[in-house]
Amino acid sequence: MTALDAPPAVRTTEAPPDSRWRFPDRALTVLWALPVPLVLGLLWDRGVEGAWTLPFGIQMQFLPTPYEVARRSADLAFGGVIGDTYSGTLWLHLYASTLRVVQGFLFAAAVAIPLGIVMGRSRLVYRMLEPTINLVRPIPVTAWAPLSLLIIGFGDRSTIFLVFLAAVFSILLNTIAGVRAVPKRLLEAAAMLGTPPAHTLYKVVLPAAVPSIVSGLRIALGLSWVILVVGETVGIRIGLGALITQAREQSRTDLIIAVMIVIGLAGFVADRLLMLLVELVAGRRPLLP
Repeated sequence: MTALDAPPAVRTTEAPPDSRWRFPDRALTVLWALPVPLVLGLLWDRGVEGAWTLPFGIQMQFLPTPYEVARRSADLAFGGVIGDTYSGTLWLHLYASTLRVVQGFLFAAAVAIPLGIVMGRSRLVYRMLEPTINLVRPIPVTAWAPLSLLIIGFGDRSTIFLVFLAAVFSILLNTIAGVRAVPKRLLEAAAMLGTPPAHTLYKVVLPAAVPSIVSGLRIALGLSWVILVVGETVGIRIGLGALITQAREQSRTDLIIAVMIVIGLAGFVADRLLMLLVELVAGRRPLLP
């Protein structure tokens, strides 16, 4: 048999292993994550019923039960369960808080990423700015809160400013670290392959620094939700932090814990959306940490 008489080769296409196992992997991830909150909820319920005393003098007898918090959460989200002034108001507060977090976070990213790239690439700029940044960075955001009310005033802008302060340093330091950690051999290899110096930044340095930048963004986004409550405690009536303040004044512990859970879920969803956005931008390139 000659080569001309040989039958044509049959091309077979197989689904990538990732696509075949993606759903089972995600289902297993959910199953592995469920026991911890279930056990914590059970201990919480038993602790309230048994009036446990935890470290730091925490008296669990003064806490609401998980059922009471779930009841309050359902009323807060949909109404018709308790029927007070907070019924069905969750989405209004959540929208206002999310808008403030997004604005402060994006402003911090827009400032910190370019500045971090410049500081990571230029030793002169780094030596000029690093002492001042490390002098301002340890100042707690809560210390800025009274000053922001005096120089900015009550309202959204003061809260957005505090969120910006909470987020900017994490992004900045991680960006600097990522840029400075780019191996010199990688830059030399790019130069040997004919990459112009003007193109080295976005073709070599930025892709190599993306994992560190993404880590900084994730930390900053979490801190933004933490500081949000501080920024919304004074002079703001609509927002999750304002809702906690009102609940504290009325000693409604079930409402406080319900809003705390909402903030945790909002931060979790925001982190997942951020990672999804990074995956969409990166595509199949190995840029994620």
